[in-house]
This record gives sequence, structure tokens and C-alpha cells, in this order.
Amino acid sequence: MEFIYVLKLVPRLHKEENWTTADEDIVQHHFQRLKGFKEAGVVILAGRTLNEEENAFGIVIFEAEDTEKAEAFMKEDPAVKEGIMTAELFPYRVALSR
Repeated sequence: MEFIYVLKLVPRLHKEENWTTADEDIVQHHFQRLKGFKEAGVVILAGRTLNEEENAFGIVIFEAEDTEKAEAFMKEDPAVKEGIMTAELFPYRVALSR
């Protein structure tokens, strides 16, 4: 099954001057985890919008056996786990791909 989760920064991080080294480290762990799961064939696509405003968001499209495992995968994302991003999960189906 395919799923997508939408990530949004917590309001504190909408301003660049509020970012700490710890926040940047969390995002690096987030990226490295997704990269590893992409290489393992779990993550289909991950990315973010390029705007810095409050409506900016990221997405992760991935495969999981069921909703329970998809939810666990999302909640283990370092950015979600450490509380610098919120995430919302949806069942998803890739219809077209490059």
C-alpha cells in the first residue's frame, strides 16, 4: 500500500532566526533517514515547497504494509518525533510517475 504524509514546521520555526543548531541537526537526521529508506525502496518521493511562509509544507510518499505500520513509520520521522514538524497521514496511490 502507498501512503503520503504532509509535514509542516511548528510556528516557532517559521522565522529563520528562531532555528537552533539542534533543530538543524534534527532536520539532517530526518533527511538521512528518508534517504536511507529511499535507497531501500520504501520511500517513493520526498520533498518540500520552496516558500518559507506559514503555508510551506513537505511530503513523503512511501510504501507500508498497512495503515498501522504507515503511522508508525511517520511517527518515527525524527522531525515529527522531536516535535519540530507536525505530520498528517493519508492513504495514497501514485497514478503517474516520471
